[in-house]
Amino acid sequence: MGKTKGARIIITLECSCRNLNQLNKRKPGIFRYTSSKNRRNTPNRIELKKFCPNCNCHSNFKEIK
Repeated sequence: MGKTKGARIIITLECSCRNLNQLNKRKPGIFRYTSSKNRRNTPNRIELKKFCPNCNCHSNFKEIK
């Protein structure tokens, strides 16, 4: 018998600064973090504040599919 995956899933967080002006950027590209969340406790998409090395500041990272 196979095991069930459970409530925890791995998600990808993408920086929301990718649409802003490119003046403050150190290098081109989109920066992403991976994290996990409990599907039962947080069914909606989450948004966390993390450091983005591309824009060199703390910005909001939104969950993408």
